[in-house]
Amino acid sequence: MTLNGEPLLGHALSRVLAVRAVGHVVVVAPRSHLAAARAVADATGRPEVVDVVPGGRERTESVAAGLAALRPDDEVVLVHDAARALAPPELFEEVVAAVRSGSPAVVPGLPVVDTIKAVGAGEVVEGTPDRSRLRAVQTPQGFTRALLERAHASGASASDDAGLAERIGAHVRVVPGDQRAMKVTTPHDLAVAALFLGEEQADRLSPSPQQA
Repeated sequence: MTLNGEPLLGHALSRVLAVRAVGHVVVVAPRSHLAAARAVADATGRPEVVDVVPGGRERTESVAAGLAALRPDDEVVLVHDAARALAPPELFEEVVAAVRSGSPAVVPGLPVVDTIKAVGAGEVVEGTPDRSRLRAVQTPQGFTRALLERAHASGASASDDAGLAERIGAHVRVVPGDQRAMKVTTPHDLAVAALFLGEEQADRLSPSPQQA
């Protein structure tokens, strides 16, 4: 899928590679898209720091494939969805800083603005969680390499890597998320992402106070 003529993966890589702390990127792609992913990686101008490997049928298998491709000196690992292509470099930096400050598992999250209902059989409401305690979790999710490898080796299953960390008893810290880290899954999402991208480009073109 493209956004303003560029693959979402290209947008994601350009932002990841703008993060000073990132020295190695592993793109995990379907086998049918390996060549296309490699071409996008080569177009970044930094192909030497980007590896492309085939993923699995499930998210956990794909992340495990990425872990297997890490280099010996990779210590902090960020797991990121290319569908969250506009997540800004500052968000990556905040997650890395939180891991390096002593939190072995860190996720960005936004406060939930809707009232959430827990429902059971027959769609009958069973409860209303306190939304002040709820967060809509995003990526990149950050971990020490040792913790993430241990979580994957546990054989547990979860919908995200933070969930795997929780399953083995790790404390997961939440840092403020960013609206631009939205996940593109529908045509409507793509239209919203285009608006964010337009705002981003307009900001770059606007003169600074010193230039004005």
